[in-house]
Amino acid sequence: MSALWDLSHIQPQAEIVLAGETITDLFWNGVKKRGPQVWMRQKHLGVWRSWTWDQTACAVDEIANGLLSLGFAKGDCASILSNTVVEWVWADLAVLSCSGVSNGIYPTDASSQVHYLCEDSRTRVLFVEDDEQLDKALEVRNTLPLLRKIVVFDMEGLRTLDDPNVISLDALRALGRAHKAAHPSALQERIALCQPEDLAILVYTSGTTGKPKGAMHLHSNLVFTVHGYNLLASQDENDERMCFLPLCHIAERMGGEYSALYTGAKLNFVENPETIPENVREIAPTVFTAVPRVWEKFYSGVMISLKEAGAIQQATYAWSIGVGTTIAEKVLAQEPVSEWLKFKFKVAQVLALNNVRKLIGIHRARYLVTGAAPISPDLVRWYLALGVPMLEVWGMTETCGASTGVPADRMRPGSIGPAASYNEVRLDPATGEILVRGKNVFAGYLNLPEKTAETIDAQGWLHTGDVGVIDSEGYFRITDRMKDIIITAGGKNITPSELENDLKFSPYITDAVVIGDKRPYLTVIVMIDHENVEKFAQDQDVPFSNYASLTKAPEIQALIQGELERVNKKFARVEQIKKFFLLENQLTAEDEELTPTMKLKRKLVEKKYAPQIEAMYL
Repeated sequence: MSALWDLSHIQPQAEIVLAGETITDLFWNGVKKRGPQVWMRQKHLGVWRSWTWDQTACAVDEIANGLLSLGFAKGDCASILSNTVVEWVWADLAVLSCSGVSNGIYPTDASSQVHYLCEDSRTRVLFVEDDEQLDKALEVRNTLPLLRKIVVFDMEGLRTLDDPNVISLDALRALGRAHKAAHPSALQERIALCQPEDLAILVYTSGTTGKPKGAMHLHSNLVFTVHGYNLLASQDENDERMCFLPLCHIAERMGGEYSALYTGAKLNFVENPETIPENVREIAPTVFTAVPRVWEKFYSGVMISLKEAGAIQQATYAWSIGVGTTIAEKVLAQEPVSEWLKFKFKVAQVLALNNVRKLIGIHRARYLVTGAAPISPDLVRWYLALGVPMLEVWGMTETCGASTGVPADRMRPGSIGPAASYNEVRLDPATGEILVRGKNVFAGYLNLPEKTAETIDAQGWLHTGDVGVIDSEGYFRITDRMKDIIITAGGKNITPSELENDLKFSPYITDAVVIGDKRPYLTVIVMIDHENVEKFAQDQDVPFSNYASLTKAPEIQALIQGELERVNKKFARVEQIKKFFLLENQLTAEDEELTPTMKLKRKLVEKKYAPQIEAMYL
């Protein structure tokens, strides 16, 4: 790992790494260039297995030929209902190789959502991970007349299944081998039909209001943007990435799968969502992209462990992180770091900071990337003090991921950075809304021309719905979503995200929604961090029988009140939060209150918990 004061190892890479105007071409050119090199690894039942580019190509070739044998035509859509696994990537690349359209479905979606997404996308073939996901598909398939086949990745528990329209992935691959033997040039002919302006993928927005909308991305969008990503911060064949976010989300699809496809970085898949903390320590990624909730969880884990440590360990950490913080502030201010400070930092690394990085699993990381939601600037500074720069990027599904990014040599916590070189970004002079224009902007919403026209204006500017400000050096800062800005009864404009981010910096708070529009003062709905709060209760001998009773315990109420008071000190009196209530149900990704990326849905939460909110204003 390079020194904190020398960030030359994170430089943009302008050269074209792989030729090709479609994702399909990039993949097959990557196979020719890197054939015997390992590209993907996945842990299953405690054992890591590797796939080279050649082995991946074999799987993709067989699946694609299998699809052709089923009559899968150019422009047909196939959907993938699965967690993030190697087979997801195989299926995705096979569909694209058939000049088809690939669509992802969150594994947490209910059968009704699966039905809507398959119907809206006109899905012909549905890939599912296992028996759990198959049950959802079987529940709705009779109302999906276009659905021809369901393909199952993992047949455990389904060996006796006898259904002519359900086959295993292995059976599809066998069909592919037979099809290739009979039609050896068919797949190459289909690949040749794939054009840059063809629709490649659908990415459905989470649909916090109304039904999800299918964002259409062409091959040209994807290839243009993946080139651009290397202009933000480069990676190469020596890098190791961890693939664990949902692949149906634009962040992992672009920043993980397609970016690694283009650059040759190795993709390491976690065993399952529950083993992420263990797997990240094993993988030790050199480039690590995650959402703020993951970074917050790692931080809170360190803070809880520190509370259990002895006085000497605590003092050692305090001194070491103090040295790291001093250097981090100099790096942020672009001031020189003295030799004495450099020496002290090396001592701090040996005494504590290296161990903290290893505890998280970022001891080999060249840099970290955070996006998809706002993050506390203090958290960015903490990771930098450990010796690992964290680069914040901003974008959305409709911009094919990142549209702005903080450069490594000019970091600015709290900012999303200047516009990426591959697109234009500006503020609407009337509303302050952030607008984006470029070849990375999506082609519109599937089947929704009116919504598309509302989102992309006549000059080609995408209206993002985010409100921001820009400084003299071109750095943008998000102040809030247009629809989320709070105007209190006294006429004060409040941007709730700043308060919420500070609250989430607490190891005891997972998420928070600030309330106060047209109200006399601010209140907040809090979702506690179950693991950390439960441990606090056990350490303090606080009696509780379940999650609900834990949230009601006076000691826990006092704990959260203390965190609230810590945050309130940073804000003017009119911006301070007066009251709170704790959600009494432990929410998971299956619950309607959470988006698939585990963020509370503001409008739904406000509506569902209206009685509790009203009680805070009595």
